[in-house]
Amino acid sequence: MLSKDVLIQIAPRLYEIPTSYRDDMRVPARLYADEEIVEAALGDGSIEQLINTSTLPGVVKYTLAMPDIHQGYGFPIGGVAATALPDGVISPGGVGYDINCGVRLLTSTIEVGAARPHMVQLMDSLVESIPTGVGARGTFRLSKGELYLLLEQGSSWVVGMGYGRQEDLEHTEDEGRMEAANIEALSRRAIDRGHRQVGTLGAGNHFVQVDEIAQIYDEEAAEALNLVKGQVCVWIHAGSRGLGHQVCIDAIKMVQEAKYNIDTPDPELASIPFSSQEGQKYFQAMSCAANFAWANRQAITHLIRRSFEEVFSGHVRSYDLRVAYDVCHNIANIEEHEVAGEPTRMCVHRKGATRALGPGHRAIAETYRAFGQPVFIPGDMERGSYILLATEKATKEAFGSICHGAGRLISRSKARETVSGEDLHQHLENSGIIVRSGNLSGLAEEAPQAHKNVHHIVDVVEDAGLCRRVARTVPLGVIKG
Repeated sequence: MLSKDVLIQIAPRLYEIPTSYRDDMRVPARLYADEEIVEAALGDGSIEQLINTSTLPGVVKYTLAMPDIHQGYGFPIGGVAATALPDGVISPGGVGYDINCGVRLLTSTIEVGAARPHMVQLMDSLVESIPTGVGARGTFRLSKGELYLLLEQGSSWVVGMGYGRQEDLEHTEDEGRMEAANIEALSRRAIDRGHRQVGTLGAGNHFVQVDEIAQIYDEEAAEALNLVKGQVCVWIHAGSRGLGHQVCIDAIKMVQEAKYNIDTPDPELASIPFSSQEGQKYFQAMSCAANFAWANRQAITHLIRRSFEEVFSGHVRSYDLRVAYDVCHNIANIEEHEVAGEPTRMCVHRKGATRALGPGHRAIAETYRAFGQPVFIPGDMERGSYILLATEKATKEAFGSICHGAGRLISRSKARETVSGEDLHQHLENSGIIVRSGNLSGLAEEAPQAHKNVHHIVDVVEDAGLCRRVARTVPLGVIKG
């Protein structure tokens, strides 16, 4: 059993487990946290999982976990690990099942006062337009040939079909496309599972949330992001659905059958050389799933815009929605970062962590390059969410990474045991938050008390110097899968 004594505080809000702790550690393991977060993490297996990631062949500098850390599959949620190429490994457990699960923020010019009389109608329109739940089928009917194009082109294919605009792509990480995508790397089962799921929300922690911009911390940056206090915005949290899940299932089986004599302390951490035939096949399939997820969020954006037009046309002067930014988590990216002062090409795994590149980085949309990449840390459906900007320190010290949300405090099963979905629904409605959910049991799983306090998490990452806050939003209406 790990004890707190194992962790050495090396900087404000940063702890390290040195390689002397275990013989198989190749690099130290680091955790962005405070004492409260450390204590909580010691209560599950997440820190042990973090230490395990430091044993991966080719791993460089140190492995990381963000303050939203909790136990996951192989990697802890909130885990980051980079392996040097061409000899380093790629681990499906370091990406996860919901490949490119991500968050998109849409901004509007609608003032909350003008929106409130129409909120029930809006939420009804949104829940009718966007299919939710496990196995949900979408209204976008694609031929197999069209699906293949979507898988290889990502968001740009959806925009090209008239469901968006060029600005949407410019404000999406990597413009919504991983070029390594190759449909030949996908199983027939993966393709079949994704065929009718474009434009669907899924279940679990996925959501569409209509919020009010409640507070602005940086006026100049907020203006660049089109954020105005008192106006309506929309959050989308959705991923690659059944297709991404199947890609992970297929990859884990393939990796376990591969004969590369790579020993890992946990079977869930099974890895293969990135440059191997199997490693390339997984990366190509993962890229297809990432493209599917970006296309999915783009399709959902179209459906939300259509609902806003339906509800607000004739009631407000402008109901247009702009994409502020779209950033993914559960991904492996090929990037260049410094190791011992030398630029090094590496595979950066971000499991429940997102990219966070500081000012001036060429991968940031030109609109925001001078400010740093927009960073989103969604909270729960009561306490709200934050929009921040990444710093140069995040690029240099955290492989350009940050947490993807507040993180779970208790498991879904524990939440179902301790929270009444009916009582929670009534509580949120009494608080002025309109809730639309597929079922009350699923709603209970995502209860505010099942998650860490987002204000606390943001304090930690900002104190650590990884980001600076721009704005905070609070919920008006929530759709849960």
